[in-house]
Amino acid sequence: MNLTGKVALITGGGTGLGREIAEQLAAEGMRVLVAYAHSQAEGEETVALLRARGTQAHALQADLAQSREARRLVEEAAAVFGQLDLVIHNAAVTRFVPFSDLDAIDEAAFDALFAVNTKAAFFLAQAAAPYLRASESGQLITTSSVAGLAAVGSSIPYAVSKAALIHLTKCLATALAPDIRVNSVAPGLLLTRWVAGFSEQQLAATQSKALLKKATDLADTAAAFVMLAKNTSMTGQVLTVDAGLLGA
Repeated sequence: MNLTGKVALITGGGTGLGREIAEQLAAEGMRVLVAYAHSQAEGEETVALLRARGTQAHALQADLAQSREARRLVEEAAAVFGQLDLVIHNAAVTRFVPFSDLDAIDEAAFDALFAVNTKAAFFLAQAAAPYLRASESGQLITTSSVAGLAAVGSSIPYAVSKAALIHLTKCLATALAPDIRVNSVAPGLLLTRWVAGFSEQQLAATQSKALLKKATDLADTAAAFVMLAKNTSMTGQVLTVDAGLLGA
């Protein structure tokens, strides 16, 4: 499918993987809406970068920890270019707590992670569904994680929130078919500011465990989102891009 002229909304789009996705979709001719919660400078920097390359881009702020913000974000996004063809829920939060330290996790941690990582994806889908149906090629893509597929990651609440997101992705694919495709990309270790909570030893050990003996490439991961955006025959799927971490 040709993406030229279509409109993508990317939550968590100002930094790391979100920025790389934005750049790659822009290269495909898409108009890009970069949503951020707190990283205003980075979000606006990403938009400036895209505009300098000739892409129509716009930054939007929304704190998806508040469920009502999802609807506001979608409505504002749809109003910018008059349409919405692709929503990518890439925003996420975590806590860095060893799995063995059960006493370090409280209810507030679960609530905070589920609000952004899982619930926000549902409320974005709920709000975006009418616009994506009108697109006639609408799609929602979630950023899950290998932590949702195995007992790994920054903390138990994070891993469980991503596992729930994966199942939510499959449920939404069923609920929104045949008009809207819903898929997920599950990255492995990405060396962005996201991993600041891991020690050098932990990062080295994770890379050593992967079959390819390296971290997951950021550009390769973003390319999986682009492939899904262009593919009209996949829904309810989870693409793992992890340098062989789960295959170890």
